[in-house]
Amino acid sequence: MQQEEKTPRRDERGASLLGFTRTPSEDDPRRDPKLLAAIERIAPGTELRQGIDDIIRSREGALIVIGEPPELAFLFSGGIRLDQPFTSQLLYELAKMDGAIIVNSELTRLAFANVQLMPDPTIPSAETGTRHRTAERVAKQTDALVISISQQRSTISLFVGHSRYQLDPIADVLAKTNQALATLDTYRQRLEQVLTRLTALEFQNAVVLDDVLVVLQRAEMNTRMAEEIERDCVELGAEGRLIRMQLEELVGHVPREKRAVIVDYHADGGAERTQEGLEALAALPYQDLLEFELLAVLGYPASVNPLDHSVSPRGFRVLSHIPRLPEGVIRRVVTAMGGLEAIVRASQRDLEGVDGVGAVRAREIREGLRRLQEHNLVDRYLSI
Repeated sequence: MQQEEKTPRRDERGASLLGFTRTPSEDDPRRDPKLLAAIERIAPGTELRQGIDDIIRSREGALIVIGEPPELAFLFSGGIRLDQPFTSQLLYELAKMDGAIIVNSELTRLAFANVQLMPDPTIPSAETGTRHRTAERVAKQTDALVISISQQRSTISLFVGHSRYQLDPIADVLAKTNQALATLDTYRQRLEQVLTRLTALEFQNAVVLDDVLVVLQRAEMNTRMAEEIERDCVELGAEGRLIRMQLEELVGHVPREKRAVIVDYHADGGAERTQEGLEALAALPYQDLLEFELLAVLGYPASVNPLDHSVSPRGFRVLSHIPRLPEGVIRRVVTAMGGLEAIVRASQRDLEGVDGVGAVRAREIREGLRRLQEHNLVDRYLSI
């Protein structure tokens, strides 16, 4: 059994050992909140997307500007003033004309059609087609969302400020997202393995810093993959409902576990340091995450060797797994006892002496710890 405790050590390190077919992307333009909000407005299930899909199916092109018409008036000339309620059918019909279509910010009114846009020609543009070049310059010059639909390639490009994003076909996004879900399931299984192992070592008072870093790495990998899938779901719109349900099932507990680990093992402790640790972990470059450059997340200097640096949990994570135990009570028990080892050894009377615990909760804590030890032992045997 002791050998089973130690064999996973090196398997938890290095990018080449992750063995995953897809890794979270740090250059995803959808990380821009404004761009992601724009993608959500044009996602499947919206009336705007229905109109755009009709335009593509009819092999038409279009240039659609979404913003407040009075603020955009200086950019265009000519055209037809409409001020009509927005409908997908009317949008499709208006796209048959050559000029741009102006829609108000709330997507409730079609303001103008067949207008000529005249953005500042000195604004640099990397686009080659006239429609896309105009769209890019309008987006850079204003706060408007500009949608360019290519007639020849049947593609949808969004321009928001200095960001540009071309939407993939929904079938491609679905295939990519389902592959990511399968990868996330592998991430989750490996996270459960290292969490089970960490719990076992905690009850044995045999944790080294490296064991904690492994858990944080796995948890953050889960988080980053889940965030990428969530962005895919935004792009999928109504088509992503089932994927969102699966995503919640896979990672719903991860933020809680990640926070609890930092609460337990941050060198300084305290709510402020915990928050700083979570923010540092989220900001860690992906390559540093793979290479275990995580010491600063827990407040340790780079000179510490995590492989032989023993650490003791405060007990927050283990106690948080006991049902119906409020976080405030957990914090008071952790503070009063000074660590998980002391909590496990505490008598009924010792626990009753903690403010807010009392006889009933003291019994629940002792019984809960006993069950967790038993369940952890069973889980370890089943994972062999």
